[in-house]
Amino acid sequence: MTKPYLIEFPRLGGPDIGYLSVAEQAQLLPFRIERVFWTYYTPETIVRGRHAHYRTEQVLVAAAGRILVTTEMPSGELQVYVLDSPHLGLYIPPHVWHTMQYSEAAVQLAFVATPYEEADYIREYTEFKKVWASKQP
Repeated sequence: MTKPYLIEFPRLGGPDIGYLSVAEQAQLLPFRIERVFWTYYTPETIVRGRHAHYRTEQVLVAAAGRILVTTEMPSGELQVYVLDSPHLGLYIPPHVWHTMQYSEAAVQLAFVATPYEEADYIREYTEFKKVWASKQP
């Protein structure tokens, strides 16, 4: 089972002119993008996400601010990622429970492999543990 991992996008430019980062379809992104969404103006006290997917994979980028992403594998393995640079992305494969907490000015950009489909979401933590328990070695 694939684990979440960080992706470093090219960082072109410099402090004197600014930067540009690029994510081309055949490079760095492990899937074809079917959906893009962004999250912003989220109060710092709110924890978003709190779900897993059956088949959706995605890459999260902090386009601005800082985002703390906590992931949990079906095995129970926890990882915490700090996204605080717009040239870093976090790949989240299917079957991974994830939550996000944002700094006040954070803007999260998400590149997603599937169109939105409510049936793909596992929104209850106990259901997440139950669904994947039978698939553990």
